[in-house]
Amino acid sequence: MFSCQGGGLRVRSWFTLTSGLVECLGFAGAVFGWASLVFVLKTEGYFKSLCVNTTINGTAVEDCSRQDEQLSLIFTIASFMNNFLTLPNGFLFDHFVNSVLLFPALSFIAVGGILFLVTNIQVGNLFGTHRSTIITLYNGAFDSSSAVFLIIKLLYEYGVSLRGSFLFLACCSVIHLFRTFVLMPRTHIPYPLPENYTYGMNCGGTRDHAVAKVEEKNIQTSQSEEEMPFKETSPQGQNTDKIERSFKSCLLSWFFLWHLLWLSVMQLRHYLFIGTLNPMLNHLAAGDPGLVSRYTNAFAFTQLCGILCAPWNGLIMDRHKGKQREPGQHINAAIVSLSLTALQCVLFSVCAAIPLLPLQYLTFILQVLNRSFLYGGNAAFISVAFPSVHFGKLFGMVMALSAVVSLLQYPCFTLIKGPLGGDPFYVNIGLTVLSLLAFINPLYVYLHCRRQAAHRPSSNKSASS
Repeated sequence: MFSCQGGGLRVRSWFTLTSGLVECLGFAGAVFGWASLVFVLKTEGYFKSLCVNTTINGTAVEDCSRQDEQLSLIFTIASFMNNFLTLPNGFLFDHFVNSVLLFPALSFIAVGGILFLVTNIQVGNLFGTHRSTIITLYNGAFDSSSAVFLIIKLLYEYGVSLRGSFLFLACCSVIHLFRTFVLMPRTHIPYPLPENYTYGMNCGGTRDHAVAKVEEKNIQTSQSEEEMPFKETSPQGQNTDKIERSFKSCLLSWFFLWHLLWLSVMQLRHYLFIGTLNPMLNHLAAGDPGLVSRYTNAFAFTQLCGILCAPWNGLIMDRHKGKQREPGQHINAAIVSLSLTALQCVLFSVCAAIPLLPLQYLTFILQVLNRSFLYGGNAAFISVAFPSVHFGKLFGMVMALSAVVSLLQYPCFTLIKGPLGGDPFYVNIGLTVLSLLAFINPLYVYLHCRRQAAHRPSSNKSASS
């Protein structure tokens, strides 16, 4: 086994990082490759019994809108559970051919996947000043893992059964067990790291569990005093001192509420786009299965770029944090990241609203760029805006509450398939306008930092007198 001190810890940290990336790439965000999987499920005849023969303008056609509705509902429930629920360990897709089992199966994939991401995010704490970059890198791997369903789709087209593919994924669970016991600590990884911190097997017994716990508490106290000395007004008009901020005060702060809005509106836009991509492509391609397959593959291939796009957001935050000289101003580093992410979402939404099939290639690129910035920026912002002792609770809370908002995707889909006759144009316009609300968060952070900058000279002058 590795040595626990000096270079040995660095080697172990890099093994933990790379194995976590493999874990996230292979499993964590597979549910978001739904557009590829739904193509295979339709070919396999899932919910085919809901298709009916109808006549349009004297021509007999097959109406599968109810099939699309059921498949969209599966993704709605899965994406909701992806954020809202936590279960022990990842659950894998059920390999029995039964349409109804798709509901729990995809949901279990989503729930297990988000746990991989949440447990791996803490690995960023091992890399000090590059913490935000590592956090966003893991979120990029989460995004890129949606290509797993593309691989399953391509293998299916070459004769590999759906059951065989998912049985192989089930066997890969041994990787998670090995990594859990060998390359991860028994408790969370503290930030900042205590002196001589170690973790993993053969690393000094309970050193990382007991002594490091005391050191971490002492460091967090001094960190709170150094980096979070300003007061903030809560929605109830109360002043909360960040030195002694409780979880409740963080939860009720304008920082958290505007960030929740920022995440929720953009996440809803992405979930509806992914969940309705197959029907939208069918609509734009006039039902040509060859075109639909080509564009579905193009979308899935672009998802692979998530791991390349996401770290740029972390680099932006780490670079700006490195420029800060005043304590309590690390939050300044998030302004550019939050604004850029909101702008990307508006551009993506505008392209998605234009009913031109070739333009969707650009839409796919903007979508993966924005999605990788969105989730990486979400985790990185919470890590710099709030005390580290509340990171897990606040991250889980913002994801859970945004999941409730994401349930609106199903009524939107029903509206598209019903009164709008399969044309998503007006819903896309409405979501584009809604996306503009995301700019409130970076604007609030900017105004807050300006107030703090104006307040600091007067405080220093009072102290000197």
